[in-house]
Amino acid sequence: MERKAGVLLNVSSLPGKYGIGGFSCNAEYFLNEFAGMGFRIWQTLPITSPGYGNSPYSGMSSYAGNALYIDPERLDNLLSREELTAAEYKGGIYLTDYGYAYETKEKLLRLAYSRANDVLKEKIVKFAEENSDWVYDYAAFMTLKKLNNQKCWAEWGEYSHYTPARVKKVFKDYPDETGYYLFEQYWFFTQWERIRKHAASLGIKIFGDLPIYVSYDSVDVWAHTSCFKLDKNLKPTEVAGVPPDYFAKEGQLWGNPLYDYEAMAKDGYKWWTDRIKHTEKLYDMLRIDHFRGLYEYWAVPADAETAKEGKWRKGPQKALFENLKKVAPNIEIIAEDLGIIDENVEKFLAETGFYGMRVMQFGFDGDKKNKHLPHNYDKNCVAYTATHDNDTTLGWLLSLDENTLESALNYVACDSGYGWADGAGKCRATRAFIRAVMASTANIAIVPMQDLCGYGSDTRMNTPGQAEGCWRYRTNYSAINSIDHSYIRNLITTYGR
Repeated sequence: MERKAGVLLNVSSLPGKYGIGGFSCNAEYFLNEFAGMGFRIWQTLPITSPGYGNSPYSGMSSYAGNALYIDPERLDNLLSREELTAAEYKGGIYLTDYGYAYETKEKLLRLAYSRANDVLKEKIVKFAEENSDWVYDYAAFMTLKKLNNQKCWAEWGEYSHYTPARVKKVFKDYPDETGYYLFEQYWFFTQWERIRKHAASLGIKIFGDLPIYVSYDSVDVWAHTSCFKLDKNLKPTEVAGVPPDYFAKEGQLWGNPLYDYEAMAKDGYKWWTDRIKHTEKLYDMLRIDHFRGLYEYWAVPADAETAKEGKWRKGPQKALFENLKKVAPNIEIIAEDLGIIDENVEKFLAETGFYGMRVMQFGFDGDKKNKHLPHNYDKNCVAYTATHDNDTTLGWLLSLDENTLESALNYVACDSGYGWADGAGKCRATRAFIRAVMASTANIAIVPMQDLCGYGSDTRMNTPGQAEGCWRYRTNYSAINSIDHSYIRNLITTYGR
């Protein structure tokens, strides 16, 4: 693989008129700016439907796109300028307002749906037929959730038990409501394809993300209960989590239902291979979150109070990827191999041939052999100054004790004199860390937008284990202008990216 550099910036973090970023002209503008600096990769978080706490990692569907990203101004003039202007967000531009975005976007989309003509309806029917393996289930699921006041599917009475016949009955009984969700998904994929084509025209690959687990209250579990470890009442017997690691000293109790890999093995892990193959419609490259869980996963009893009560169990390992090659032989996968990784997991990753991840912030524990220090990188990896789960580089540096700070600044050849922590795009410390990642042997170097801007902890995207207040960072035109474009362009050129 050629050496490349990329930017980490979620779609929700883009500028937008309706309280959240999305597929507007702002996406194309920022792609233009990134391309002008020499970046050839744009990494996003999952763009599928969000779940609890607005997390993109616990959505209601592994397939359906996040309707909040649909640009109401690109719906073939189904909405008037007056209607759009009246719906524009009047609050600040620095944080996502999910409450406003949910309410406003749905009102606009439903109004547009009511005006769909026969030509558009035919396009939607064609889209639905081409995606019949998931979109009808999704539309029925969302319709039933609305009819049941957003209660979990396990509380839907007879409809708690999924059958294709019941999906058809929902469509027959509620044609307008199910039709709306088909309309929504048609526009999501239509608009996203426009963004993808623009990125491709600039030579930029889109690097997406796939959560390893799905939410219990999702169409994935409702329509595929046999793939999960559930009891006779369709309740999870064990749930997902991780023991103590880099991100959480007490471990993390995620609560997602676990897969029944013995049952999945009978059809060659079709649920998993179909899910990964679907991402080819969304991305050019794919990060699988918590990759080690496919080798060995942490299983916690469903009634446990903490993740510490779990135990390791065997995952599908090589068998899954052998089956994946049969249906998606060319997919480019990056494994999120952070956290507790033992020799067996490292061997498994090496056998797959997938790239792993390196994060500079994890390198300063005093061990000069630490694999997250750039001088120890293998070229077949993706190197980061920080990820969405980390503090920004500047915020992290300001949180360090004096000795660790001195060691980190010394490593990147940044003296600790006056001005090392200045904010904005000329922050010397952040620039030094960006240079170190760019200069490294890693074939792919990724820098979060916040680090390009030299921002502090107030722009952090996510804090693992924190249920509220995450996923809200927004960028803006002032931020893109604050980046030292010539400096970044020079780094990318100098280090052959």
